[in-house]
Amino acid sequence: MPDFQYVAKAMNGEQVTGLVSAGSETEVVSTLSMRQLFPLKIELAESAKKQERARGRRVKAMDVANFFSQLADLLKSGVPLMRSLELLERQARSQSLKLVVNEVRGEVSQGTRLAEAVRHHPRVFNELAVSMVRAGEEGGFLEDVLKRIATFTEHQEDMKDRVKGALAYPIVLSMFGAGVVTAMMIWFVPKFEPIFQRFKDRGELPLATTVVVGISHAIADYGLYLLAVLALTGYFAFRHFETPEGRLQLDNFRLKAPMAGSIYRSLAIARFCRILGTLLKNGVPILNSLRIAKDATGNRVLSVAIGGASEGISAGKSLAQPLRASKQFPEEIVEMIAVAEEANNLEQVLVDVADGMDRRTYRSLDLFVRFIEPVMLVIMAGVVLFVMLGLLLPVLQSSSVL
Repeated sequence: MPDFQYVAKAMNGEQVTGLVSAGSETEVVSTLSMRQLFPLKIELAESAKKQERARGRRVKAMDVANFFSQLADLLKSGVPLMRSLELLERQARSQSLKLVVNEVRGEVSQGTRLAEAVRHHPRVFNELAVSMVRAGEEGGFLEDVLKRIATFTEHQEDMKDRVKGALAYPIVLSMFGAGVVTAMMIWFVPKFEPIFQRFKDRGELPLATTVVVGISHAIADYGLYLLAVLALTGYFAFRHFETPEGRLQLDNFRLKAPMAGSIYRSLAIARFCRILGTLLKNGVPILNSLRIAKDATGNRVLSVAIGGASEGISAGKSLAQPLRASKQFPEEIVEMIAVAEEANNLEQVLVDVADGMDRRTYRSLDLFVRFIEPVMLVIMAGVVLFVMLGLLLPVLQSSSVL
């Protein structure tokens, strides 16, 4: 329980201060009343404030990866779960992670399963991690799952770093270019307008120049309003995508996004196949396995499709039939699952499918990252070239006439 510091008045009129551990301010008032003290001021103690601030902060992904990796190593070495969590809490360098591990350990000590305990901290442990931990507990291979979460998180952070590294140069150039173009639109284009007006009167003003002048007027007249509209749009879009309907729409867009959509889909399906295959290999019934593995995709659209497959299996169908009907899974993957069901080696084929998809997807992702930089540079160069043409074409036309 957090500590509250209080200022109160005693029965004799003396003002006293102190600390009380309680679950809420109401409990503090009740405690002080029992001591015959009238509260004047109650607030969280400084240490409790620091804890609240730390608890509200996100934990670095690499710290989370290290936590899962070390927890897997401790469990494999035979260290009990409670003792492992205690050791990791003591060794945690991040104050936020230390507090989270402390709360997870407290819940586990009261009989809560590890998956349920980490689910209460969505800012630290995402849905994928929670579903994989649940799968490990259900199938009896928790250590392997924890190690896989750590590996996946490290891969994800590595790809993020590579994307950031690839985008750093073009983003800096784009920001510089955007600043230059904006300055030209606001200050330089109006100075050219007397020249442009003569061409406009004769009906000889080039289309590029007309567009540039129009954008210049829009920025000068409505620039602040446009920024405000964009900010509000971004805010309401963010709030919308936090709702179940918005999350479903966002996940659907991720699957259909040009180029990146196929990579995202492959990674999600590979995670599903790996978790499902591992669960089946460890003897978990297929319906329970599907219920757990569908959350491992990290995508609501795919989860709904897999949920439909569960209903199909309950009705006596094979796994491949509803997956094919959903049109969310590549045809070759569905065919491999259908053949594996007939050969009665579904669990091994699913793991092999996941391995193959991971290799192909990471190659595609690497090519995609390399492709982003030149595309952004070309787009930036095209914008600057268009603005320069808009400014220079009338000048070139007037010089040719002279």
